Parts: sequence; structure tokens; C-alpha cells
Amino acid sequence: MQCNKCGASIDKGEEKELRDQILCEECYIDALSPVKICDPWALYNSKSLERNTAEPPPLTSIQSEILGILRDAGSLEPSVVLLRLNDKHTMKEVERELSVLRHMDKVRAENAGDRILWRAS
Repeated sequence: MQCNKCGASIDKGEEKELRDQILCEECYIDALSPVKICDPWALYNSKSLERNTAEPPPLTSIQSEILGILRDAGSLEPSVVLLRLNDKHTMKEVERELSVLRHMDKVRAENAGDRILWRAS
């Protein structure tokens, strides 16, 4: 059996059904929990947590790496960030981590014509 979205092979009994599609677990989770870049409540909660704790929340290794890339290079498209990570991650992972960093107010998005660029705050 194959996932209708990504084409990955799915073991019998491991498939998930959503909206008349057979999905692998990863595509199923992505469908139920899409990345939200602009989430005012997430930003508010992050700021509140930061104000009420002695130390800022720690960053994961990929978050630190992305932040370092953006600090060194300035504004970049997510695809360029992925390339600078030496393709160690997927675009989906980079987008999720950028979303988290945005909610922590560590990065900001900016419009550049028809493109969205990311930069360190």
C-alpha cells in the first residue's frame, strides 16, 4: 500500500485514512497539524514564558543552526536555508523550525516582491 500524498510505502495496518485518502503517519500528522507561521497566540505565550522564567527556553540544534545561518547571511528564502544546512533536513522540517523560531520572536519574515525571506530578529 502507498501513501496517496507522498507515495511512501505503508505496511498493512499502519495506514491512516483522512478525507478519502490513504496516508502514511507523517502525512496524516501534517494534514491534521499544518505549520502556522503567523500565530499571535503562540507568540504571546512564548513572550509570556520568557518574561516569567529565569532563562530563555533552549534552542534545538537545528534551530541554533538556522539562526546562525540567518545572522551570518541576512535575509534568505527557506530553500536557501535548506541548502546551507547541507540538505541534512527536509523542507518540511525547515519550515516547522522557522515557524517555531518565529513564535519565539527569534526570526522575522519579510516580503521581497513575490518571495518571502527570513531574517534573524
